[in-house]
Amino acid sequence: MDFLEFVSTRQSDRAFDPERPVEKEKIERIVEAARLAPSACNAQPWHLIVVDDPGLKNKVADATSARALGMNHFTKQAPVHIVLVEEKVNLTSGVGGWVKQKDYAQMDLGVIAAHIALATHAEGLGSCILGWFNEPRMREVLSIPDSKRVWLDIAIGYSIQPLRMKKRKPLEEIVSYNCYKSGGRNNKH
Repeated sequence: MDFLEFVSTRQSDRAFDPERPVEKEKIERIVEAARLAPSACNAQPWHLIVVDDPGLKNKVADATSARALGMNHFTKQAPVHIVLVEEKVNLTSGVGGWVKQKDYAQMDLGVIAAHIALATHAEGLGSCILGWFNEPRMREVLSIPDSKRVWLDIAIGYSIQPLRMKKRKPLEEIVSYNCYKSGGRNNKH
């Protein structure tokens, strides 16, 4: 399978087999792929918490669920959650981010989340990246200091959801070459 075919079959899964645990060696390969993710100035501003204890996993899932809004009600089905916590950037990344007015740590956390999602897919598993959760509750459940920011929770398990067609904007709407073009207009430089 080539890379384009591979990414076209990765999806955000919201239905997992709750009776099928994820093998430890698969999780170890996923976190190793995450560890190798690039980051600005090699700052690696992240800490990963792998939650595979069933009772603790259910508490994490409860922190992600907003039943009144119909959001994330599937998260208890996932046998593993990987929670991404922001750590401090190194001096070079911090100064660069300040000078350029860019939050490199947030970008880096997005990159590592993509590595986790793709590595999960490579292991024959499904995943869903969750940004909606009760952050104070997540900190309490996982003993995360109040000074740390919890950015994402990635639910992982054996998907029981059928493959869906991807709904993406057409290339000509999101890509231009050699200058910015929007909505099919040719902007001159």
